[in-house]
Amino acid sequence: MLTVDQCALTLKALADHTRLRILESLLVEEKCVTDLVRHLHCPQPHISHHLRILRDAGLVEGIREGQQVCYRIAPRVQHVLANRQGRALNFGCCELRFPDPVFSHVKRRTHLLT
Repeated sequence: MLTVDQCALTLKALADHTRLRILESLLVEEKCVTDLVRHLHCPQPHISHHLRILRDAGLVEGIREGQQVCYRIAPRVQHVLANRQGRALNFGCCELRFPDPVFSHVKRRTHLLT
């Protein structure tokens, strides 16, 4: 169970669209900063800033691989992935669910056709 301060830090880290997109991307697989820049179409300093906030909140961790740093969901959050098939994270104070990418794609396409 998170303390009130830990919960506030977690919620603050989640309160940004780019950080949510980073987390969703890392749910699929570990990614280096350059991969996230390409995948999210954001400048490298922007991605690095958001990764620092997520890292400070204990949501992601960085692993140095040569000259690059690759990121993954932090171990304290990973245990939740096995129970949710990698589409939701339970932080102790809240649960964050990401839509199934297959169905969200179909939903978007259906919406475009109507």
